[in-house]
Amino acid sequence: MSFFDGIPVAPPIEVFHKNKLYLEETAPVKVNLTIGAYRTEEGQPWVLPVVHETEVEIANDTTLNHEYLPVLGHEGFRKAATELVLGENSPAIKEGRSFGVQCLSGTGTLRAGAEFLASVCNMKTVYVSNPTWGNHKLVFKKAGFTAVNDYTFWDYDNKRVHIEKLLADLEAAPEKSVIILHGCAHNPTGMDPTQDQWKQIAEVVKRKNLFTFFDIAYQGFASGDPAADAWAIRYFVDQGLEMVVSQSFAKNFGLYNERVGNLTVVVNNPAVIAGFQSQMSLVIRANWSNPPAHGARIVHKVLTTPERREQWNQAIQAMSSRIKQMRAALLAKLTELGTPGTWGHITQQIGMFSYTGLNTAQVDHLIAVHKVFLLSDGRINICGLNTKNVEYVAKAIDETVRAVKSNI
Repeated sequence: MSFFDGIPVAPPIEVFHKNKLYLEETAPVKVNLTIGAYRTEEGQPWVLPVVHETEVEIANDTTLNHEYLPVLGHEGFRKAATELVLGENSPAIKEGRSFGVQCLSGTGTLRAGAEFLASVCNMKTVYVSNPTWGNHKLVFKKAGFTAVNDYTFWDYDNKRVHIEKLLADLEAAPEKSVIILHGCAHNPTGMDPTQDQWKQIAEVVKRKNLFTFFDIAYQGFASGDPAADAWAIRYFVDQGLEMVVSQSFAKNFGLYNERVGNLTVVVNNPAVIAGFQSQMSLVIRANWSNPPAHGARIVHKVLTTPERREQWNQAIQAMSSRIKQMRAALLAKLTELGTPGTWGHITQQIGMFSYTGLNTAQVDHLIAVHKVFLLSDGRINICGLNTKNVEYVAKAIDETVRAVKSNI
């Protein structure tokens, strides 16, 4: 007998499972469009030069040690991260109505924010976009939310943001519901609301007394311009809305395994901050107690040193530019092949992902026949494309949509 008898085997986490299948595939030609990480033209991970230089400097700094950070994290990092997302001239910063909490990348930040809202603020209803990142629902359920609902985001027929149904679903949400909004480069669709649409969303959120929880995992990485990628968040702040914002530095700094995240908090009354921070300290104490220092030190040094900041700007522009080039190349090849369906959404989308419109049967065919690995909902990581494989992928998609019934 075992205390653990009868534990069912959970289904594998798809993105990591598909990545594993790719790694185990022995076919001489194969393409990995699964896991959400940047790849170079050579198909390799990229350590940003400014990150490497900063790491060397940190390693050689004999004044640093491995003592615990404060529970809420590296103070310089928290300040720099908050200023990055809100803007240095944000009214929330100038009026002392904002602060940051260092967390464990995007997932840990979402979890800390969700657990705080559920356990301290008694908020138990959340709405996530349909579709959304595969971990959102699990994080909020495990954090204590009892009602995890969808709001319409994607118009599957027209490959666009379904703003009419999105607004209608928010109108129907109960007061004080938590609304998860992707700050930029929506995952998995890659399609963001326009500025006018963001204004409509903010108006409903404010009028219906809903609580905004932004998730921004691609600031700077999406467009190459950190300010442009944070436009929606800054607009909501300007409208006087309270919020929490989950920031991840995995993609835009290439610090995937360092787990660097920040929860930016914006309140209307600075008097509530002391209580908020004291209760958040207890949430974090019960989870990881103190965050890791290495990645936070890197981000802090880069963001607060003008020369390094400029090097980082150049790096994110290079990554964003390569992704845009691969979008254009894929669309051009599909157009050249006369592939059935409409494909313009590939270049209308932004960030590393494209929601192709391929159905599950087509995905299975692509993997089985062509060894092009992608997620079952048709999401591909554009970073997995390069000048050497984009034609192969386009021809594989072309053959697949002709062979398998298409929803494109």
